Amino acid sequence: MQDFNSYSEQERQEQKKSEQKAAESDQLAKQLAAALAGKGEADILRAIYKEAERGRKAGTLTDEELDRFAAALSPMLDAARRKKLEQVIKKLKMM
Repeated sequence: MQDFNSYSEQERQEQKKSEQKAAESDQLAKQLAAALAGKGEADILRAIYKEAERGRKAGTLTDEELDRFAAALSPMLDAARRKKLEQVIKKLKMM
């Protein structure tokens, strides 16, 4: 069993990693939004699927990261596109 100080340090490190991943997801969403500005929905979906497939195959894209990505991107979308994003994320989680 670990002592309290060791446990606290481990918790701080895990929290820092989690915050860093969240920041990376937010940054990715912003970069993707900027890169795809003015493009059609089909082009955007293809780009998202392509990146997600690459991440899933490499083992670097988790369901948690997909959820963070969706949370970061959602405020930039209208209601119809948010619903479409939810469907896309659901499909990506099944990859």
